[in-house]
Amino acid sequence: MITTRTNLVVLALLCLPPLTLSSSARAVQSRDHLTPQEVELVKDAQVLDQRIEIFVKAADRRLLVLTGVDAPSPKQLKKDSEKWGELPNGSRAELLGDIAKILDEAITNIDDVSARDEKNQLIPKALRKLAAKATRIFDQLRPLREQAKGDAEIARFEELTEVAESILDAAKKLPPPVEK
Repeated sequence: MITTRTNLVVLALLCLPPLTLSSSARAVQSRDHLTPQEVELVKDAQVLDQRIEIFVKAADRRLLVLTGVDAPSPKQLKKDSEKWGELPNGSRAELLGDIAKILDEAITNIDDVSARDEKNQLIPKALRKLAAKATRIFDQLRPLREQAKGDAEIARFEELTEVAESILDAAKKLPPPVEK
């Protein structure tokens, strides 16, 4: 039987604001996945395959921060920073979340073009490029996944895995590339 005390506890819980996330989870949620310079580059790239290249490069920049693999020369980094801004920073969980969101935004862009013009010849090209990047990201981050610390990192790895798998599944459905 439910007591008056239980009723008061339930009532008090209902009156409380919704559960708030920890400060680290809030930071991951409210974080912009693209730098302001990257956002401008995306806006300027009106052709699908060019826009996908921007997303791929943005993901590469985060991958570079996470792994240090394929690091360009200091001269190239300086040149890139003029166009792309400084390399993004953040925790591993934040950078992993950024990559997942970037890939997801790229998928959304491909879907938008497909909805308007499903016969657009740039769709397969863009999807293949995105699938190649997703595969490379997944392969390079595999060692980090095994070293994941904390729930936030594990959740971001799962999010990234889900997005990458959806890209690869879509790419598998493409007809073979047509040679010119």
